[in-house]
Amino acid sequence: MFSGSDTGIGHALAKHLDSLGFVVFAGVLNKDGPGAAELRRSCSQRLSVLQLDITNTTQVKEAYLAVSEKVQNAGLWGVVNNAGILGFPADGELLPMSTYRHCMEVNFFGAVEVSKTFLPLLRKSQGRLVNMSSMAGGIPLPRYAAYGASKAALSMFSGVMRQELSKWGIKVMAIHPSGFRTGIEGTAEQWDRQEKELMENLPADTRQAYGDEYLLGLRNYLLHLPSHCAPDLSPVLGSVLHALLARRPQGLYTPGKGAYAPLCIFCCFPLWFYDFF
Repeated sequence: MFSGSDTGIGHALAKHLDSLGFVVFAGVLNKDGPGAAELRRSCSQRLSVLQLDITNTTQVKEAYLAVSEKVQNAGLWGVVNNAGILGFPADGELLPMSTYRHCMEVNFFGAVEVSKTFLPLLRKSQGRLVNMSSMAGGIPLPRYAAYGASKAALSMFSGVMRQELSKWGIKVMAIHPSGFRTGIEGTAEQWDRQEKELMENLPADTRQAYGDEYLLGLRNYLLHLPSHCAPDLSPVLGSVLHALLARRPQGLYTPGKGAYAPLCIFCCFPLWFYDFF
């Protein structure tokens, strides 16, 4: 069962596992949207599209009941918490509290609720729980205070659950990809709305301290962000597939160029060196 299957990694994974013959439950934010329509058109009848806004408790429960009805006593082999949002990338002082709350609501609380809800089905099959975190959830990265904090919370949750659920044979993995083009970047309209909220709520002294030139540069950073992200999702897909199918999966995966080296520097070197790096 995947959340966030409208676009990006969740969409690609749902298609790939369906092509391999798996029974797939693809949770989407909009069951009438283009992503859901594409899954219905291109995938087999084994794939079920589920309406699943992970911040909506009712939809999470309804998805659980729908999956339970189909799998019966066999249980569910894997849950992949893939749904997430990026939020406007800006300095932590500049971000409005609504951005922090929204990131936590989707990236952390939503994933936790899905995990807790579906654990009875995973326990039946001694299955897998895979949480899609980020390299920003393992190391501090400038301009990602809200996003990174929510993903760090998800990574810590994964680690604790890995320890606690091992007694039932459930394996829990966290994925820390580097930058990939997944659709999480959002639309121009979404960025315009978030940028407007940021600027309108900025105190005058804070705006003066940063300067208008720097603030305008945030939009340029955002516009160039996709050019720094890899278009090929195969390293992430490979990691998730290994986490789901390997006899001995890793507790942490770091797919993508540049995901592992900064983590090593952060863990093994003095903090001043990492900050300089």
